[in-house]
Amino acid sequence: MLENIMSEAQAALFEKIVAETNKAVITAHSAPDGDAIGSSLALAAYLHTRNTEVALVMPDSLPDFLMWLPGASDIVCHDVAPEKAESLIADADTVFCLDFNDLSRINALGTMVKNSCARKVMVDHHPEPVFQPELRVCRPDLSSASEVVFRILWQLGHFPAMTKDEAVCVYCGMMTDTGGFAYNSSSPEIYFIISELLTKGFDKDKVYRNVFNNYSKSRVRLTGYVLYNKLHFYPKLRACYYTLTGEEMRRFNFQRGDTEGLVNMPLVVKGMRLSIALREDTEGGKIRVSLRSVDDFPCNKMAAEFFNGGGHQNASGGELRCTMDEAVETVNHAVEAYAKLL
Repeated sequence: MLENIMSEAQAALFEKIVAETNKAVITAHSAPDGDAIGSSLALAAYLHTRNTEVALVMPDSLPDFLMWLPGASDIVCHDVAPEKAESLIADADTVFCLDFNDLSRINALGTMVKNSCARKVMVDHHPEPVFQPELRVCRPDLSSASEVVFRILWQLGHFPAMTKDEAVCVYCGMMTDTGGFAYNSSSPEIYFIISELLTKGFDKDKVYRNVFNNYSKSRVRLTGYVLYNKLHFYPKLRACYYTLTGEEMRRFNFQRGDTEGLVNMPLVVKGMRLSIALREDTEGGKIRVSLRSVDDFPCNKMAAEFFNGGGHQNASGGELRCTMDEAVETVNHAVEAYAKLL
């Protein structure tokens, strides 16, 4: 069985907020991944059972390889339909903030949510939250926001009524945020949750194929290009980085999500402890930074110190407003500063 993750007071407040909500908006971080989308869809399904009108609003578009998720086509993306997204937030009684702990993580929506009169609820698994909502259920010790959502619903007694579609969304979120249960996934409770989810009758192997075996030919060629031509290893350290420019992405018909998981690949090299990706933002003006590590190397500390970011110990991100050459210099400084751990 699972231990409760909410105190009695938190659970009572969660129930009270849901009961008093007529119109809810669920939002998650920019560049939404499987966890952000899966947790949002699962929570939305629960709120529907409570006769709540629910809208899912994301800061930007979903990657194509996650559009198969049940309910994904109903998500409103601010970069595509800004007026509709802003109207939904303005009309909401409650805004549920999933898989982020700082309003800056939802771009322009952050100011709207901050200024909204709606009640705010945070459900997250990132450390050191900045945003202070009315209710915060934040568990950095758990694998994913999807696990947090599942355990909330379990505690509230919703699991018997959970549908197969909800279970798929939760499983997909947990799977993607742990790299297919390859990291941050050693808790026995994770596998108890999986065993319970599977009683809903979905094919977990098909979920895996939909996410990880669903690439375009261009993405496969982009992956080969990066690994052969752009990956740089530090000769005396167990670290590496690669760069990807806007021109290179255009050459390979880049679509949102085409670099998902690519930063993890260099970690298959024997002894490698740190992999860093530098990618020009598709809208220009900044460099997106992704960091992945193994064992006890603190990606989140490096991200905070050098890349205006943060995250988890083994998976973090950030961004730089500079040229690619300047970003590479920043990576060099960061690796040098942490050389003793590499």
